[in-house]
Amino acid sequence: MSKPSDNPADPFKKALAEATKVMADDADLAISYSVDPPGATSETIRLPQVSRRMTRNEVLLARGTADAYALRHKFHDSSTHSRYVPQGQMARDIYEAMETARVEAVGAQYMPGTAGNIDAKIGDEAMRKGYADIREPAQAPLATAAGYLIRHLATGRDLPEGADNVMELWRGFIEERAGGTLEGLEDMLSDQAAFSKFARQIIDDLGYGDQLGDDPDELDDENEDEAEEGQEDQQDPDSTGQDDQDNDEEMDANPEQSQDQQQDASQATVSMDDMADQEMGDEAEMPDGDAPLEPPAPQPVSDADPNYQVYQTEHDEEIRAEDLAEPQELERLRAYLDQQLEPLKGAVSRLANKLQRRLQAQQNRSWEFDMEEGTLDAGRLARIVANPTTPLSFKVEHDTEFRDTCVTLLLDNSGSMRGRPISIAAICADVLARTLERCQVKTEILGFTTRAWKGGTCRENWLADGRPQQPGRLNDLRHIIYKSADAPWRRARPNLGLMMKEGLLKENIDGEALEWAHRRMMGRPEARKILMVISDGAPVDDSTLSVNPANYLEKHLRDVIEMVEKRRAVELIAIGIGHDVTRYYDRAVTITDVEQLAGAMTEQLASLFDSDPRARAKVMGLNKAG
Repeated sequence: MSKPSDNPADPFKKALAEATKVMADDADLAISYSVDPPGATSETIRLPQVSRRMTRNEVLLARGTADAYALRHKFHDSSTHSRYVPQGQMARDIYEAMETARVEAVGAQYMPGTAGNIDAKIGDEAMRKGYADIREPAQAPLATAAGYLIRHLATGRDLPEGADNVMELWRGFIEERAGGTLEGLEDMLSDQAAFSKFARQIIDDLGYGDQLGDDPDELDDENEDEAEEGQEDQQDPDSTGQDDQDNDEEMDANPEQSQDQQQDASQATVSMDDMADQEMGDEAEMPDGDAPLEPPAPQPVSDADPNYQVYQTEHDEEIRAEDLAEPQELERLRAYLDQQLEPLKGAVSRLANKLQRRLQAQQNRSWEFDMEEGTLDAGRLARIVANPTTPLSFKVEHDTEFRDTCVTLLLDNSGSMRGRPISIAAICADVLARTLERCQVKTEILGFTTRAWKGGTCRENWLADGRPQQPGRLNDLRHIIYKSADAPWRRARPNLGLMMKEGLLKENIDGEALEWAHRRMMGRPEARKILMVISDGAPVDDSTLSVNPANYLEKHLRDVIEMVEKRRAVELIAIGIGHDVTRYYDRAVTITDVEQLAGAMTEQLASLFDSDPRARAKVMGLNKAG
């Protein structure tokens, strides 16, 4: 006999798993619980973890996520979905959000109880992503708003707080462009193919028709017509042959006349082409009148500064560290990095332990004593033995507020970091990743540099094109992922040795790297996001600065910082090595010796988790001291 589990959450998890299988109408479906982000495949569903405490939020989130994936498993057909999926990213996002809303709305019609559970899931997502604090439509995702609106119109239910804010910010725009199409929503919900066509029409109404790609139904019609024509040709081969034979006989009998006819035919063909070109030209010059609205202009290169230009992006790369070196080389470089770590081992370990104690102190549970009910307080039993008339004492457990957190370290991999600075930065990133993982804090380590000195392929193409004026950024970027947030530290450990690789460190374009790291963080599910930048000065790229204004890259960096700090979805802090970065970042500290980096990183991170606002302000006040 198996030993019964002592985890009070296990019966709930087992019951929820069985209910999910029944709702999905698939007894073979595998259900698991994990701290990783929830997800689903055709055979498995991964739900959020439910702890022993079984808080209300945990239970509601698990039930809502389970219902959402079960309904998608039951009412969603992958082949139909793939048939109509658009090609462009924005169009695909809207299409996916609308299909999710359709599935949940259909499920609510058959099983009304699922609507409330899914509301809890949507509300949790809106809270984690800070949707309630958004004030401008440009800051809210259009695709998410479109999905929320479809669900609201299909079910008639009010959306949770935050989600309703995102929907209302875009609702006027969506109804103005696609109001007529939306009137047919109820007739489409139960037919996925019809709804997919409906969603494509909505996308076209919103101005993203150029991202839809070919219409699969029209392609099928064309294929059928071609097949029918081929069958007709095969069925009557003699008639075609006879016509050709007659034409050949006529040409042989009257060679001069045939030659004249060929000239007339060619002239007629030329005149027809000219007429067609003229008609097309007239069409192009016709006033728009009641023509449909033009699709939106292409998205700018930078969300922070629409005027920021990049000459070419084809040669930029976002690459994993393990793809830049062979495993044997990474191991060798990692061993070299460990040698650099040896003299600093004691000091760094002490700082890591200090940070770990600070973080775990925030995670520890607390007790409230002398309560009339709860868990019996064994520590007070001696009083009862001494005086039996003393009433029993109980205690109640409380959880401190410690939201799930993701920390990203963005490291400057420029040539000026070569030597001691890059070694210390790599060592500190290693230690912090290990420490934060012990505290259940997801950590991502990124690096940024360029692929070549003085421009690379991008500059060569610019020279070949005749040196156009004001080309914008004129180098090939290299953004490196040393450790993704979901990867365990032990697997990513050798990757940090790549920073020791000769020839890796080149030039630094900080603004685009910061914007790249910010976009990656915005896609994370954690409630709290912290981005720490470690750099040794202003952005420098000789190729770009030689043909643009001297402050071109610096201005873009300031614009990106302003955007990140204004949106407040990510907490941004910076550490400057030997250079004053406080002129760029509000939260920053400058160190003069690279060996101070470990202490600065630890204090900065620890202060963000400090429950005392005065303690946080004291550490963050270092930016004013320089």
